[in-house]
Amino acid sequence: MPNRPADDKRVVLTAVVRKTHGMAIRRLPPLNAIKAFEAAARLGSFSRGAVELGVTHGAVSRQIRALEDWLGVQLFVRTNREAVATEAGRALLHEAGPALDRLAVAATRVREGRFEQRLRVAALPTFAMRWFIPRLPGFQRAHPDIDLRLVTASTAAEQFQMEVDVILSGPARRQGWVGERFLGEARLPVLNPALMRRRPLRTPADLARHTLLHSETLRDAWRRWLALVGLPELKPAREQEFEHFYFAIQAALDGLGVVMGPIALVGEEVLQGRLVMPFPEPALRARGYFIYVPEARADAPAVVALRRWLLSTGRITEADHPRYLSARRDIGSRR
Repeated sequence: MPNRPADDKRVVLTAVVRKTHGMAIRRLPPLNAIKAFEAAARLGSFSRGAVELGVTHGAVSRQIRALEDWLGVQLFVRTNREAVATEAGRALLHEAGPALDRLAVAATRVREGRFEQRLRVAALPTFAMRWFIPRLPGFQRAHPDIDLRLVTASTAAEQFQMEVDVILSGPARRQGWVGERFLGEARLPVLNPALMRRRPLRTPADLARHTLLHSETLRDAWRRWLALVGLPELKPAREQEFEHFYFAIQAALDGLGVVMGPIALVGEEVLQGRLVMPFPEPALRARGYFIYVPEARADAPAVVALRRWLLSTGRITEADHPRYLSARRDIGSRR
């Protein structure tokens, strides 16, 4: 394609801008006409629609006639007793009803001083799947006006590059962000109880008869633990690596092998007997999980609500395994 002259580029740009601005201007039908149509179509009768709206039959009929003129299509097949929507009428009703419902909910919230707040949260994938999402319904019940959007990233560095309001991660440092620990963490070998019965683990050396499960994101967990128990050269029967740690946890639940389980994330399965911990010590203690927010947003109501809920919910998890999940907290540290 030949190069355009500079003047031609300016003309094209102007045309695009004008088109964009034109798209922003909504051509909406009269709201009263939409209300009359929606009531009559939903109830199948102009008379019943008029009763619901508190107006006369004639008023509903005039509003619907005006709407048909505005749209240029017929919305009802008139009969003596009923108002049967045409195909165009049914299509409009499908959209108009929910739209009026949303408008009514929004108006109620504004009238009562309740405004929906959007909160964008980034979390580590395994933490999100194993701890955060299973408990999220409790937060939503307590805060129905907060629209929480969750995204995941495998490292804290990736999370801090996202356009989010809150980050849930391990220890990290970032200028302009405030961090607070809400949940402890420690890691120990865990496995399916049926596998434990088939191949008992009486001492760490017995791991040589098992498959050790790894993930790319926590590749050194087994190496560190085996060094702690004095077996840095132990050779397992097999090793299996997964892209994400939640795959390794699921593999352990299904009896594929032994995983270095994060107690905060598999604690419920341990309490339920779906996983067992053959060696109560030594545990690989970690600093736990933190909530990070930009300093400028730290006092935002939605952020404060999430922070308080995390602290409260984290204490419940810690109380289930106090030996491993220390209650010590690093509060308000500036990153």
